[in-house]
Amino acid sequence: MNRNLTCIICPRGCSLTVEGEKDNLVVTGNACPKGKQYAIDECTHPTRTVTSIVRVENRVDTMVSVKTAAPIPKENIFDVMEKIRAAKVQAPIVAGTVILSDVYGTEVIATKTVL
Repeated sequence: MNRNLTCIICPRGCSLTVEGEKDNLVVTGNACPKGKQYAIDECTHPTRTVTSIVRVENRVDTMVSVKTAAPIPKENIFDVMEKIRAAKVQAPIVAGTVILSDVYGTEVIATKTVL
């Protein structure tokens, strides 16, 4: 495998090159150990934080923004989005409120307050 990535861990944005196979990856271009670990994780088991919106039922045309509290495996994004689309909440909602629990080992939380 030969893959080029841009590290997103810090604002520096190092250009990373990953060579090798799953168990024997060599990362170059990283300015710190976090960049190396990011590249290895991205090539072996990528994860993403999912952001979306959930309908607030007792308000007209109102939605609350939500996100996963921790990154989830990339291959599960569409399943998580189905769960989020099916969710509905009642105001008031405070930022940090758990909207869905136990979603691939994390929670979906509100990111803003709706009174």
